[in-house]
Amino acid sequence: MLAKGIKDPRVRRQQRLRFTIRGTSERPRLSVFRSTKHIYAQVIDDSTGCTLAAASSLDKELRTGEGSKSDLAEKVGALIVERALKAGVTRLVFDRNGFLYTGRVAAVSKAAHEAGLLSKDGWTGEADDSATAIEQE
Repeated sequence: MLAKGIKDPRVRRQQRLRFTIRGTSERPRLSVFRSTKHIYAQVIDDSTGCTLAAASSLDKELRTGEGSKSDLAEKVGALIVERALKAGVTRLVFDRNGFLYTGRVAAVSKAAHEAGLLSKDGWTGEADDSATAIEQE
């Protein structure tokens, strides 16, 4: 149940999404936060409460300041994918954190899609074995 005092629409969407999107050891959550100047991304295992990988526009590799904020978001997406693969992550669940799926948030997601960490169909809530069961039939 959402708190009655929450008036910010983004926070309300975030609380609503948090009930359905959970990261596990097999499929951690890629969480994106967007401020007016910067963008942050984390790969989180909710079952243990650990952050497996993190990247932001404040990292030393990305602080050159060249390009638009959307270009920087694409670079952050590529960096978080690289760090997630180093951590041994093969699949992710995307958490847009209450932000609309457009612009910089979509740019981070696009990098994970291109690397194959996010499926194009999205997460259906079913077990990961369902895709192999369909292929065998």
